Amino acid sequence: MLDQIKLLIRAGNPVVAIESRDEAQATKIVRDAAEGLHVALFEWSTTTGLRRTIPNHSETGVKPGKPNAALEYVLEHKGDSREVYLFKDLGPFASDAAVRRLLRDVFGKEKTTLILVEEDPLPPSVRRLAVSLHLPLPGPEELERVVRDTYRDIRDSAYEEITSNLTKGDLEQIVQTLRGLTAAEAARIVAGAVFDDYQFTPEDLPRIVEAKRNLLQGTGCLESVSVNFAVDEIGGLATLKKWLAVRRGGMTAEARRFGLDPPRGILLLGVQGCGKSLCAKAVAADWRMPLLRMDPGVLYQKFVGESENRLREALAQAEAMAPAVLWIDEIEKAFASASAESADGGLSQRMFGTLLSWMQDHRSPIFMVATANNISALPPELMRKGRFDEVFFVDLPPAASRKQILGIHLTRRKRDPQTFDLERLAADTEGFSGAELEQLVSSAMYAAFSAGTELTDARLRAEVGSTRPLSVLMGEKVAQLRAWAAGRCVPAD
Repeated sequence: MLDQIKLLIRAGNPVVAIESRDEAQATKIVRDAAEGLHVALFEWSTTTGLRRTIPNHSETGVKPGKPNAALEYVLEHKGDSREVYLFKDLGPFASDAAVRRLLRDVFGKEKTTLILVEEDPLPPSVRRLAVSLHLPLPGPEELERVVRDTYRDIRDSAYEEITSNLTKGDLEQIVQTLRGLTAAEAARIVAGAVFDDYQFTPEDLPRIVEAKRNLLQGTGCLESVSVNFAVDEIGGLATLKKWLAVRRGGMTAEARRFGLDPPRGILLLGVQGCGKSLCAKAVAADWRMPLLRMDPGVLYQKFVGESENRLREALAQAEAMAPAVLWIDEIEKAFASASAESADGGLSQRMFGTLLSWMQDHRSPIFMVATANNISALPPELMRKGRFDEVFFVDLPPAASRKQILGIHLTRRKRDPQTFDLERLAADTEGFSGAELEQLVSSAMYAAFSAGTELTDARLRAEVGSTRPLSVLMGEKVAQLRAWAAGRCVPAD
């Protein structure tokens, strides 16, 4: 980036626009470029006014406020050689006709380069005048340097003893987790993890993931979901768990050196209430990555083109938070009409095309988990290899899984599973989903609490007798779904 800025200044470009979230880093690059080229640098912001910072600091007389006076100074000032002016956050003032006119006048002035540093894209009227540059966020090498420097500075200056037992692999995983942050944001998160217990250990990784989630959760179209359980807390799904365990290290730099590409994701089809959504949370918890939930309903807007932009913004946000798990729940409801004629003017097809292109082309370490209750409503392009790594079918749990699920929910409610006849309960609950088994335990607990007695097998069996599971209420549809998935999908259990 430094060489690019130098080249644009030497080539006489009148306006250069740098889009960056890291204003401090962009400012440093421009200052280094000015020093390297031995040109004068002036810097403006609405709070400081216009000042010369290179080769020496001096006031220009332009006070804080709107940029009009600073732009007039740029036009009137006659330097002996090329001068560079750095303006921060000028974009919001571009709606003023006078500012736009002044920018056009600066565009025609020789020996002057106006550099604009903005977090958000400039208005089209200004963007047309400028050479645009995007300052990328720090890469792995720079983030590793930030982590090392931050730890060393804390260790050297703290009164308490600071220790660390990170291995090279642990450090690489922390660096991967910090992707999508500026250098300053990464340094603050690392400092918070160190100061929490005056240690820097692998146990700090969940804290770093949570800090990153909290830092970025208020931006964009994605919901950052907190996860606080392990994959072992999900009953059944042995095949899916094994598949995920094999790919657990696929996002690491070690996997890249081995020649592996990051795993792309899975599509989960299944009967409602069998744990598809829970699997997305379990993957994020087990792989120690943030979980981002995309709600397709939030993406659709009433103005033409706005929905597609919202989807692109959501995908860009996911890339900024990578490595991450991107969860799209009930994906068929968002893109079902993309497979047939629809009355939305082709919006679903365009949205679907944008998603497919991103799924095919992105190289960010993002693992997508999409869930669906009716996969036959989805376009076939979504399910071919290259979009997802595998398509799993989450069926109604068999007896062994039902026994495990009942034991998990009894343990969560402070009951010893060994004191219950889980074998008989599992046999009696044929056709129950995981969610229905959870509700069975909860309802029996309420009944026991209301009667002032302890939970018993008899109480649980009574609830079994009064429950009509979805496999009975919607038996035809469940049977049709199971028949469709047979031979087409990999069984998750």
